[in-house]
Formats: sequence, structure tokens, C-alpha cells
Amino acid sequence: MTPVLRTERLLLDPYAPEDEEGFVALFQDVRVSRWMGDGTATEAEDRALFGRVFTKVYAESLFDVWAVRRDGRLVGHAEIKRTDAVGGHEIIYALAPEAWGAGLGTEIAEAIVAYGFDALGLAEVHATVAESNTASLVLLERIGFSHVRDVREDDGSTTRVLTRRRDRAA
Repeated sequence: MTPVLRTERLLLDPYAPEDEEGFVALFQDVRVSRWMGDGTATEAEDRALFGRVFTKVYAESLFDVWAVRRDGRLVGHAEIKRTDAVGGHEIIYALAPEAWGAGLGTEIAEAIVAYGFDALGLAEVHATVAESNTASLVLLERIGFSHVRDVREDDGSTTRVLTRRRDRAA
């Protein structure tokens, strides 16, 4: 079961059914979704994805997924899960544009990295970031992630794979 995590300003807790509209709004915002997975999906696809958080991810304890809240408002999304693309556990996080620039991304990333090391006992965690997503690349490098390789995507773009090892954890 996905635990509750707290940072100085944020609460990361499991989604509740009443979070659907906020989840869909976050994932439908092209400024956010352009950096996630395969990019912007249809509203119906995002609603189906939200449903699968409950029917698959939580129901089958597949991996940890959090709603990110500030002052009670849904402002982001976070995950840590095992993926074949990196051969280990990957962190995923997103913030609504109105929450950008305040250091909240750093709080989210640090919280889920610490969870991976402390609760899951991982020796390393990974992140995959589009080469053009300089804000996330800078954030991850600032908190101890190192670039390990590039993946050339089918559309010609490049995804950077970054890794943080436990010995670099605070």
C-alpha cells in the first residue's frame, strides 16, 4: 500500500476518487504532459489511466503512486516503479505550472528518492528525462543524479537516463 510522505510544504498521499478532475486537468495540461510518457493523451485516456490507478496499481500493489498536495490542493503527481527501460526503479514526478519555480519539484524528487532508498531498500534510483527538459535535468543533477546514457527515441528525440546511487543520498 502506498504510504503517506511529507515534505516541508507538501503531502504525498494515495489518490482518492474525488481527485479525478484534478488528475485529468494536470495530465491534460500540455505544459505538463509534453514531458510525460508519450505526451498528451485524450481526456478519455487520462480518465481511464486514473481509473487504473485504483483497479490495477493500488488493487494489485504494483508500485507506489501519489497525489501531491500543497495546502490541501492537488498540485502534482509522483511515482516510483520498476521499469525495464532503466533496469531498476524509476522516479516520475509532475507539477502543475502554477507550482513551478518554488522548489517543490526538488521536494518531491527528494522525498521519493529517500523513500526508494529507505523504505524499498534500493541501492540506486533512476530518472528518464527528455533532453530538452532542461529544468528537470538541472533539478536532478543538483540533487545528486548523474547522466549515465542517452536513448534515441523513434521520433529522433533523445531521452537522458540519470541515476542516483544510495551512497550519494543525504
